[in-house]
Amino acid sequence: MTFRSQLDNLPLFASDMEIAIAIVGKKRAKKWKETRLPTLEGKAGFPPIDPFHEGRPVPLVKRFYESYLGLSARGGLRPDGAENPEVWKNRRRERHSQ
Repeated sequence: MTFRSQLDNLPLFASDMEIAIAIVGKKRAKKWKETRLPTLEGKAGFPPIDPFHEGRPVPLVKRFYESYLGLSARGGLRPDGAENPEVWKNRRRERHSQ
């Protein structure tokens, strides 16, 4: 599953502030960059700054968030569990027997 976000409007490599604005908006970007970004930098899968390009690779930031939010087509979603139609039948019987 893919989704369209403000990250799609950024260059291939973007600064932390550009990424912050794309993720949380201009109003909250500074606080997010100062308080949340350090936490994300320690998480597996969050891309480091590429020293040659002086920015983070935006496709990898997007992939990180797709996985983090469970939007990844690669199985990031949890299965909803096994089907059990008996649960519905039992509840219906309980209501009608009262």
